[in-house]
Amino acid sequence: MKVVLASDHGGRNIRREIASLLEEMNIEFEDMGCNCDDSVDYPDYGIPAAERVAGGEFDRGILICGTGIGMSIAANKVKGIRAALVHDVFSAKATREHNDTNMITMGERVIGAGLAREIAKTWLETDFLAGRHATRIGKVTEYENK
Repeated sequence: MKVVLASDHGGRNIRREIASLLEEMNIEFEDMGCNCDDSVDYPDYGIPAAERVAGGEFDRGILICGTGIGMSIAANKVKGIRAALVHDVFSAKATREHNDTNMITMGERVIGAGLAREIAKTWLETDFLAGRHATRIGKVTEYENK
């Protein structure tokens, strides 16, 4: 598995925690930044990361901003991305099992680093259940391809 990781200025601390987790899990990843203390715009980091997942360069992506909302909106504008805003472990598991998400977003101002690590680990270790869920994802994809 290959994972792309990115944040704006509001998600830098949790992004570093997730990078550490990925190293511990021996998961190949690329950290796309941001690497500054100045205010930056989340689409400048979220959209390029999402494009790389949609393009097949990475299997999954994790995006962090202050609330996770902006990154979720930006990522979901990229065709082929199913990004979920996740702030609890149950939703992290469910979004992989039921929605086959290829990206998650989190908010550093909403959750702490420990919970963010648990969420990411659960999401990375959970497989898509397919079955009736595949039919539902197919409907979303069909609409997206209109």
